[in-house]
Amino acid sequence: MRVAILNPSFGEDFVRVARWSAKSRGRVQRHPEYLLTAAQVLINAGHDVIFVEAAARNFTPEQSYKVVEAFKPELLVIHATTPSIYNDLEQAKTIKDRTHCKVAFVGQHASAEPQNTLEIGRGTVDYVLRHEYDYSLRDLAKGVDLPQIKGMSWTDGTNIIHNPDHEAINVEELPFPAWQLIQPEWYPDGGKKFPFLTLISGRGCNNACTFCRDPQLMYGYKLRNRSANSVVSEMEYDLKVHPQIREIMIETDTFAADNAHVTEVCNEIIKRGINKKISWSCNMRVNTDLDVLPLMRESGCRMLMTGFEFGYDEGLRAIRKGGVNVDMAREYAHTAHELGFTIHGCFMIGAPGETKTTARKTIEFAKSLPLDTVQITGVAAYPGTSLYKWAKENNFLLANDWREWLTAQKEQRTLLNYPQLSSKEIDEFIDTGLKEFYLRPKQMWQMLISIRSLGDLLRKLHGLKAFADYFAKKFMRYFQKTNTYAYQAK
Repeated sequence: MRVAILNPSFGEDFVRVARWSAKSRGRVQRHPEYLLTAAQVLINAGHDVIFVEAAARNFTPEQSYKVVEAFKPELLVIHATTPSIYNDLEQAKTIKDRTHCKVAFVGQHASAEPQNTLEIGRGTVDYVLRHEYDYSLRDLAKGVDLPQIKGMSWTDGTNIIHNPDHEAINVEELPFPAWQLIQPEWYPDGGKKFPFLTLISGRGCNNACTFCRDPQLMYGYKLRNRSANSVVSEMEYDLKVHPQIREIMIETDTFAADNAHVTEVCNEIIKRGINKKISWSCNMRVNTDLDVLPLMRESGCRMLMTGFEFGYDEGLRAIRKGGVNVDMAREYAHTAHELGFTIHGCFMIGAPGETKTTARKTIEFAKSLPLDTVQITGVAAYPGTSLYKWAKENNFLLANDWREWLTAQKEQRTLLNYPQLSSKEIDEFIDTGLKEFYLRPKQMWQMLISIRSLGDLLRKLHGLKAFADYFAKKFMRYFQKTNTYAYQAK
């Protein structure tokens, strides 16, 4: 079968496959590793596949249509997101009208809302492949009878039918992503060595954070790690396909959850000499066993992208950040800093019960830690998560329509609005935190002296440009709004 996989554009720099679907404050892009793994599953099964990366390349819809039409697909696969769902449907409809192909939607939003997706997409969307869709997609392309395809919701023209879920996939069976279908240079990120690729070392998560979509909607609450041999072999494969890359980012949320797994991966990296060729970075939780950090450093780990989240224990408990507290986070940060890691801290404002006082605690906590960079966002409540359900039940969710998930500029909109802390105040704390962290003379000096190469300089310039662009555009919107009010007052 001829299968076109489209990652549709939705305005400039929209990040489709990140934790928050929006134009990021850091103006970064994320690699579509899950889509490309599914693409390789199809290729290995003998199907003819193209991947159209319209989001990262800022294609106009017409550019996407031109590429897909020329391919003449029999099946179109689209990764849909909550804020872009109507845009995704519009692009799917145009392609379907022009090529007469079938259409399948995948991703977190479609998995959370299969009924609604098929209802609002009636006449356009034929199938929703829920949760872990690699093998469901393969069965669909193979021509398996529709009622027999696990993990699929579909319409027979009149009725919407939800087939039973697919069982969890054995991650050892999955191929490496089809990186040959993209170029790493399409994915800028001021925090990573450029260019870089991402790597998923396992699926699922043993934790139950209320806001996190992937365990709840895609891969489940059991961590399924790939073998160390498989993980490091993928690193070698990445270097073979794209020898220009300078770093690999292990995007697994809980890479370091299993000490034995981390130890095996690090030893295998050293054994094969990968650490002599390239650096790697990873996502981390602060309750990682600190004894494993020296070996990680020895094996070439450069940066730890760490979910600190909040600067007070009540906030961590409110989002069910299990086994974590502020004292643990502080010890982790200082130990990692002393070992020479670059530390990127991820923080949020807007936990259930958040107040002005607790929001300040998070900002002050971030400033007190030896961090190189930070990101601060509002807590996002996406459909299908327990946080979303709680927010709706308590009337704390502002949006009534999927189109209201973003600002007019396609940036993340703070959707949680509490009696004691409004969404506007949450936004103000986010901006205050970013400015207070980055505009300290000490922080600016540390970032300056950390430049060791042309690549470091380019990364810092990208981050500076993103920071300036975000606040400059925000100031212009405020200025225009103020002038409009002044004019109306006259």
